Amino acid sequence: MTSADPDQPRPPTPLDRAFLTNTEDVTELVLVRHGQQVWPDPTTSTVAEWVDPPLSDLGRRQALAVGIALSRNPVHAVYSSQLARAHDTGRAIAAHHGLEVEVVEGLREIETFRDLPQDAHPAAVLGELVLRGARERFVRHRTWDVYPGSERNEEFRHRVVNVIEGIVAGHPGQRVVVACHGGVINAYVGEVLGLATAMFFRPAHASTHRIRAKGDVRALQSLNEVHHLVAESDPLESY
Repeated sequence: MTSADPDQPRPPTPLDRAFLTNTEDVTELVLVRHGQQVWPDPTTSTVAEWVDPPLSDLGRRQALAVGIALSRNPVHAVYSSQLARAHDTGRAIAAHHGLEVEVVEGLREIETFRDLPQDAHPAAVLGELVLRGARERFVRHRTWDVYPGSERNEEFRHRVVNVIEGIVAGHPGQRVVVACHGGVINAYVGEVLGLATAMFFRPAHASTHRIRAKGDVRALQSLNEVHHLVAESDPLESY
């Protein structure tokens, strides 16, 4: 019997094929949650004011930190939603690679209360009792469907997965970054893992989440990387 040549790469095992380890031409998808936004006043802000708040001072520092963290390896493309907090986070990443951010509206966050009057406070339309009940149901069920007048979770996941799968298909064997939102990350990773829960975990601001893709295989590599945010001299982690 002839022993295997130690200088030759070993053939992929079933584990390699399932999780795309020791495999060539794999696409690495890096999902990045935006930095912390300016929080609207929950007692007075209208539906529209919750849709597109800018990054806070901390959020801008977080965006710079994740940009530096992702500067150490090549990135071939950066995408983001059109919402300012995600787009500005994407720009902080793309600047290190000489790239422009490609804006895709389908990457926007789930549209809570989208069917309510945009100039009204949700409690004024729904009543405080109903709104409080929806919040309590979210704690138990972790689905956006509990909020009246909102985009349905099935519809949301459908648009998110279609868009991200299109991005993956356009970058075979490359590393691509998508600066987006906590709900978007949950929707896509939940699809990869076969989970029905809309929000099964809470991504930190400016956290990174990595998925390997090749052919029909999607393999989770990491969730909620925050090493770039927790330096003892200047901790930046927030949720």
